[in-house]
Amino acid sequence: MFYKSTRCGVDKISFKDAIMMGLATDGGLIVPEYVPKLSPHDLKKQDFKSIAFEIFKLYIGDIREDKIYELIDKSYSAFDDSEITPLKQFDDLYILELFYGPTYAFKDIALQFLGNLFEYILDESNQTLNVLGATSGDTGSAAIYGLKGKKNVKVFILYPKNGVSPTQELQMCDIEDENVFPIAINGTFDDCQNIIKEIFKDNAFKEKYHLGSINSINFARILAQIVYYYYAFLKVGKNVLFSVPTGNFGDIFAGYLAKLMGLPVEKLILATNENDVLYRFVRFGDYSKQNVKKTLSPSMDIQLASNFERYIYYLYNQDCNKVKDLMSQLNKNGKLIFTDKLSQIQNEFSSYRVSDLMILQTIRDFYEKYNYIIDPHTACGVKAAFSEGKQVVCLATAHPAKFSEVIENALGFKIDLPEKLAKLKTKKRSFEQENSIKAIKHFIELNANV
Repeated sequence: MFYKSTRCGVDKISFKDAIMMGLATDGGLIVPEYVPKLSPHDLKKQDFKSIAFEIFKLYIGDIREDKIYELIDKSYSAFDDSEITPLKQFDDLYILELFYGPTYAFKDIALQFLGNLFEYILDESNQTLNVLGATSGDTGSAAIYGLKGKKNVKVFILYPKNGVSPTQELQMCDIEDENVFPIAINGTFDDCQNIIKEIFKDNAFKEKYHLGSINSINFARILAQIVYYYYAFLKVGKNVLFSVPTGNFGDIFAGYLAKLMGLPVEKLILATNENDVLYRFVRFGDYSKQNVKKTLSPSMDIQLASNFERYIYYLYNQDCNKVKDLMSQLNKNGKLIFTDKLSQIQNEFSSYRVSDLMILQTIRDFYEKYNYIIDPHTACGVKAAFSEGKQVVCLATAHPAKFSEVIENALGFKIDLPEKLAKLKTKKRSFEQENSIKAIKHFIELNANV
């Protein structure tokens, strides 16, 4: 299996090179040369690690199979539930619990694997790496927990000051490891993401400081997330819809890729909060940037989705020149219109927009009916699932204790914190920087492995 860019300028690169490159050198996103096929009925073992191994070996051609399984086993052995991603049933709704990793968020599933993968590749090649990422909350802490203390790696995570939950910020900053740099930016997640993308476009700077990405632009993130779609399907035992709360289009794109591989997914339900660019795309073919609103589900407070370009690549039959033209238009005008493709988009996705009031009501209603607490992002997915009115698997993206203030507001009582979250006390390492590309580049120059 080889990899290429959605924008034509990179082709025929290996898996390891694709992972280390992160964002393609032409500004595009890395995609596989072709999508391999895998029927869920051909999987003899149905535990999470075995499914991961069968999927990963289809995409990884330059790492021995025994080493692939070793990386999988190392990545998921520390999860608090032996099933890794257990599935709970509530009448016609299934909740796929993706929050048993070290930071209690679904991002751990990809970033524990990516952290170990980085360490393996760097050790093998005797290289160093400076990982650069932006987060609206959970990606940052999951990246830090996946990479803290790793050999030959430093981690720079940009996040919006006052734009993540207090628990999310403490998870990033209550860390003593000196290879970790959580950086608060006076702006939105989209500002952080734009700084990252612009820095990665500077190929000379990227090469000099050995920059790598942990955001969902790194294909390894998508690869790891495909696994739990197969796992959930096999647990349910029949075709279902998946409801996915998403702001950056990464988690739901993994489901889309699973469908292309042959997983019989009836439809993917895209749940957004009031930052509804993806909702407007699915409903009206309107992908236009607006101002970011601060909501009760901060990890989805995003207007331009990083993984959107990968879907456009497949929507236009892998025409990289068309993708390049569209992304140029988006950068120039902040808007794209897809009315010519609307029927195809709506055949693959449905979408629902969920307000803060709806989030609070959904948390209350679900607790009153099932005595089960969901976090505000999962509440978006649950509300969307109920709106669809069919049997649905909803991805539960975070432990509710990470958003204890929202839960207390909805339910009127404080939720008990897991032991690891209760121990978080102070910001041992945190850094504030200007909202500028120049300032972040200078910070990297001062602190990076070279």
